[in-house]
Amino acid sequence: MTHDVPATLLSDEDPAPFAVENEAASSDFVLVCDHAGNRIPRRLGRLGLSERELETHIAWDIGVADTARLLATRLDALLITQSYSRLVVDANRPLESPESIVTLSEATPVPGNEGLADAQREQRAREIFHPYHDRIRVELDRREREGRAAILVALHSFTPVFRDRARDWQAGVLYNREPRFARLVLAELRRDPHLIVGENEPYAASDATDYTIVVHGEQRGLDQVEIELRQDLLVEADARREWAERVAHALEAARSSLLDARATSAIVGDAQALPRTLLP
Repeated sequence: MTHDVPATLLSDEDPAPFAVENEAASSDFVLVCDHAGNRIPRRLGRLGLSERELETHIAWDIGVADTARLLATRLDALLITQSYSRLVVDANRPLESPESIVTLSEATPVPGNEGLADAQREQRAREIFHPYHDRIRVELDRREREGRAAILVALHSFTPVFRDRARDWQAGVLYNREPRFARLVLAELRRDPHLIVGENEPYAASDATDYTIVVHGEQRGLDQVEIELRQDLLVEADARREWAERVAHALEAARSSLLDARATSAIVGDAQALPRTLLP
């Protein structure tokens, strides 16, 4: 299939590629949602899909945007969300990844992604992928200039069944090379004996399959974590509030543990640097 390339992909009737909430937030936490939206640019039609298909999990992370907003309010944290469906271009995949723009999502063909020219791929990256990540970068740059801490939290949701296999986890905590903060969050969530919380489950983070925590978190040396919540547990408003509270508690406790550990390390380090006659 061939496609004409319009001068711009997004029209005046399309929303911006990202939304920012709680910009004056005081918290260290910076929350991001790579798959918050399921919008398709008007000039792409529906990518050959039905409205029903665009409401399913192949198009977005169901329930996570509302949960993230509750979490941002609870933590007084800034939140940046991606407006467009991952079927247009996946905001959490490297652009060179085969999963950046898929032609088949699980068992669902995506006709509007067939046979794309390089110019069409570059246009989607330029107008949707890069503006979202540039906004995250701007926020983290600003905090660095101001000497203000930043803890990056990427929020996602996952299906209760994948390829006919049930997933028992209610939540998952993901990390790539730097597990420090993520494992503290994992330990806090696992304090609840009724929860099954996966470590790098149901997905494992990697340079090949993840972009946000790798580029904005690890490469900057920031504390970061990717959190996955099961979609069937986010259907009801009360359940979303409960999960927002649960995740907020885990994040705050992990942050406190990290700060305590660093304070202890600093004291020990200072003591080791002192002459022996000044030590207790």
